[in-house]
Amino acid sequence: MEPDWEGPLGEAYARAMTYLEGLPERPVGAWATADELRAKLGGRLPEVPVDPVQTISQLADAVEGGLVATGSARFFGFVIGGATPASLAADWLATVWDQNAGLYAAAPAAAVVEEIAAGWLVELFGLPAQTSVGFVTGGQMANFTGLAAARYDVLRKAGWDVEADGLIGAPRVRVLVGAERHGTVDRALRFLGLGTRCIVPVAVDGQGRMRPDALERELGQGPTIVCAQAGNVNTGAIDPLDEICELAGDAWVHVDGAFGLWSAVGTPINGLAKADSWATDAHKWLNVPYDSGLVFCAHPAAHRAAMGVRASYLIHDEDQRDPLDYNPEFSRRARGIAVYAAIRALGRQGIVELVDRCCAMAQRFAARLNEYEVLNDVVLNQVLVRFGDDDLTKRVVKAVQQEGTAWMSGTTWQGRAAMRISVSNWTTAEADVDRSVEAIRRCVEIEQARSTQG
Repeated sequence: MEPDWEGPLGEAYARAMTYLEGLPERPVGAWATADELRAKLGGRLPEVPVDPVQTISQLADAVEGGLVATGSARFFGFVIGGATPASLAADWLATVWDQNAGLYAAAPAAAVVEEIAAGWLVELFGLPAQTSVGFVTGGQMANFTGLAAARYDVLRKAGWDVEADGLIGAPRVRVLVGAERHGTVDRALRFLGLGTRCIVPVAVDGQGRMRPDALERELGQGPTIVCAQAGNVNTGAIDPLDEICELAGDAWVHVDGAFGLWSAVGTPINGLAKADSWATDAHKWLNVPYDSGLVFCAHPAAHRAAMGVRASYLIHDEDQRDPLDYNPEFSRRARGIAVYAAIRALGRQGIVELVDRCCAMAQRFAARLNEYEVLNDVVLNQVLVRFGDDDLTKRVVKAVQQEGTAWMSGTTWQGRAAMRISVSNWTTAEADVDRSVEAIRRCVEIEQARSTQG
């Protein structure tokens, strides 16, 4: 029996185009409740086959109300980018080709694509030429992998082989990290068996940047990892990496640059190349479909020691790069293909323009919302806005999400509730910002009136 590819793939393509072409006017938030989604998607386990075209059609109909339009030009939540046409198309092909991109022997094209894209990325960020690269799921696994290499290296210098002997009896590792760090750092340290009690919070300034004077007081006390930040998740502020790296000495410096690292493509970040490892997301400012994270390590031997694997049944070509030596996965999809296509289609100039445009739109948000309280210096794509008190601010955030014109998330910054606006989509234009600002103002007026009536 010949498989029918054209039917279900044709239906999927038609549904995809309807969705993509509808993004400019689609409500940004989801409108179906969880119970409504379960009712449409659930039911008894199917006992007999269902026509593939019908399956795809029914699936698309059932999930419609539960889709958040994260690819919309007016989605400003969680630092989520969209997907450029080239990266989305390449990702479709990667799924069709269905390569297991762990070994060169199993997927030569996927391995070489990653190798070339890795070289481009190192050049784009201005990192040391020998830097190794791993293509992972996102910032969480990028931080995990970079910190795994760091754990190996600082303990090796202390005379301990953690990959062979584990952590029982090992010298204590201290992790110095800013008080305003991202939660993925703590989680990675839990995964690595170091635990969160190894963390020594370092004081930060009013924008969340690590203070070098506070860091200096904590150095020189045994095996140490310093975890700096390029792009505070709330303010976008970048730690003073040059001073941090100079002070660190023998300590390993890891940079969590989930989105801020991309700003280095246009404007070099002072001291960035002096660090030992770096983490970022391609599904943020490169606008590549999920999932797509990147980890970089200036010490490939440490990177491979922490991640590499050998087995008698695997085919290793010592002259070729095996992707599984640089990430925590074994079997994995060829996510490097979408990254390659995004970089090739945009080029350095296109990436710089994308980042600059998002930053300019963030500045526009701050300027248009200055009648309220903007809490941060808008240095990248993050804007924090407060509407009076905590209660009103939280109600405005919820009202904007439900209104549908735009979608922003809420946050707590220095103990105060705020709306967090993250401009990360390659299609966001001035009209999108202005339309979103008007929606915010309407919601503020409505919520203020309710407060008065209450």
